[in-house]
Amino acid sequence: MNKGTVYAIAAYLLYGFYPVYWKLLSQIPALQLLAHRILWSFLLLFLGILALRQGKVFRRAALRRRVLGIYGLAAILIAVNWLTYVWAVGAGHIVETSLGYFICPLVSVLLGVIFLGERLRPLQWITIAMASAGVLYLTFGYGTLPWIALILAFSFGLYGFVKKTAPLGPLYGLTLETGILFLPAAAFLLYSGLAGQGAFLPRDLRTDLLLVAAGIVTVAPLLFFASAVQRTALSTVGVLLYINPSIQFLLGVFLYHEPFNQARLIGFGIVWAALILFVLDQSLHGQRQPEGGQREVV
Repeated sequence: MNKGTVYAIAAYLLYGFYPVYWKLLSQIPALQLLAHRILWSFLLLFLGILALRQGKVFRRAALRRRVLGIYGLAAILIAVNWLTYVWAVGAGHIVETSLGYFICPLVSVLLGVIFLGERLRPLQWITIAMASAGVLYLTFGYGTLPWIALILAFSFGLYGFVKKTAPLGPLYGLTLETGILFLPAAAFLLYSGLAGQGAFLPRDLRTDLLLVAAGIVTVAPLLFFASAVQRTALSTVGVLLYINPSIQFLLGVFLYHEPFNQARLIGFGIVWAALILFVLDQSLHGQRQPEGGQREVV
């Protein structure tokens, strides 16, 4: 088991238990919670770079047009993912968030076909068709598209794709992403505070500590994930992703008692069957890709 695989497993274990943490902050509006995640994450990462005395190196590596373009796109994708996720957890849709991450490995495969010209074996096409059928069944069963799941799946799948070929290493990359989002997030929090709607300080010490700690909670799995995608095949990272939604699904059903009726069971069952076939196909063919994309810069 290479380092990339270990990093991916660590990231997905942490992500799996995310609902427990964000449920503690469900009283905070989702946009404010997103802004706090960005604010404290950037400060933590930037202080880390300063502590390592790499500020000048970071600026030289990051302040280039192409680099800013790549990480600007990554920043938008991860912000969409974070906002959707924290809102969904607070609103009691943990089971649907788990569906999004069950679908995500197949989204990674589709991205490889669309953008990298990869060819799929017949069984892989079957798995994608089955997952699509599962989503359609859930759509018709509930009379509404599972938009939370689809937004999470495509935003995180695209984020992983962008990070696969991004030129910076995990520390510099995440610092740049959160740095791009830092000023809008800080401005929004300042506006909320001046309007008397701020969640920081007016509430209680426990809430304040949880908001500050959101930086650590956010950064740790992202660093693991960024390290994983640069050290191992994107398909491997995609397959291991099922660890995350499995834990979230169990938390949603058994800890938070979200509804899981027969219609959901059938729809999820089709997606799960597709994932089992997908993993089996990967194992039988021993699919490997060269490790990493471009070499890391810290």
